[in-house]
Amino acid sequence: MSGGIDSTATCIMLQEKGYEVVGVTMRTWDSPSKFTSPSQELPDYIMEAKELAAKLGIEHHVADVRQEFKDVIVRNFIDEYMNGRTPNPCALCNPLFKFKVLVDWADRLSCPYIATGHYSRLVEIDGHTYIVAGDDEKKDQSYFLWRVSEAVLRRCIFPLGEYTKQTVREYLHAKGFEAKSKDGESMEVCFIDGDYRDFLREQVPDLDQRIGPGKFVNAAGVTLGTHKGFAYYTIGQRKGLEIALGKPAYVLKLNPEKNTVMLGDAEQLKTAYMLVEQQRMVDDGRFFREEELSVRIRYRSKPIPCRVHPLDDGRWLVHFLDEASSVTPGQSAVFYVSKRVVAGALIASQRGIGMYVDMVQRKNEDKE
Repeated sequence: MSGGIDSTATCIMLQEKGYEVVGVTMRTWDSPSKFTSPSQELPDYIMEAKELAAKLGIEHHVADVRQEFKDVIVRNFIDEYMNGRTPNPCALCNPLFKFKVLVDWADRLSCPYIATGHYSRLVEIDGHTYIVAGDDEKKDQSYFLWRVSEAVLRRCIFPLGEYTKQTVREYLHAKGFEAKSKDGESMEVCFIDGDYRDFLREQVPDLDQRIGPGKFVNAAGVTLGTHKGFAYYTIGQRKGLEIALGKPAYVLKLNPEKNTVMLGDAEQLKTAYMLVEQQRMVDDGRFFREEELSVRIRYRSKPIPCRVHPLDDGRWLVHFLDEASSVTPGQSAVFYVSKRVVAGALIASQRGIGMYVDMVQRKNEDKE
């Protein structure tokens, strides 16, 4: 229970279906924006969740997991940027933290099910539990759930999967929660107020000394100018580069070893292939044979038709059948058949990808 629109609607819907609801709110990171007054003991969202629980007459608990959250999620976030990757904290938080905490509390409180306000659905096919994209394309959160295990998913209930955000607002209004139905919502990383670069400086005070300024280069390795340090940039970035080249420039690659940032034009961001690692499949028996396979390479991006080739080193080479751009190491690649999530992986370093492309193409030619 976050005290927001979605968790409020979830609680009410479950009560109407006859479930006995027990609320758990996780205290993860005390950002200044979460406190109306400096003298508050608890952040606003926990106070709102407590008030909601009292109003609905449900048992409520606060899971103070600030230290664990810092050690797992925030640590990974910082480490990824320091290694030249762009992290996806929500996709990591769900399996390694949020649902883990929920399962622990559910077991402690003898609750057989776990419910959240994610805009996603579940479906059982041939003994497997699949995540299905929510009906609201603008709010669908299936992309962030690909690493949650089937064992956990079998205990999950996602009441909002068949609703749009607007319908949920209307539902709350009709139930007498008019003020709540008009609440705003944050689409940013939950533990960051403002720019991630400022957050990195706060958490790593000697960041600028450890990395220092580096060189902007082009694809030929020619120096174009000086940048602030590779950790302050991400693939596809155009704004905030602070360099004038007479034409729009985009970040193409980051090299943390040399502290270089490669710049180029939008056309150079396009690619027909990518490498992924740490993959998870729901059903490995049919995954590679799917003709309708598509992949999303960032949240809210459109699924791109693709084919997947397993490599000898355990990674996959993904062949895009439509145009793809700004493949970003550290982000999630989530694979779908229609709206059903069939696999997921982390986008790996693309270094040396040409060798793997040539190898797969030769294998395909030999088959023909």
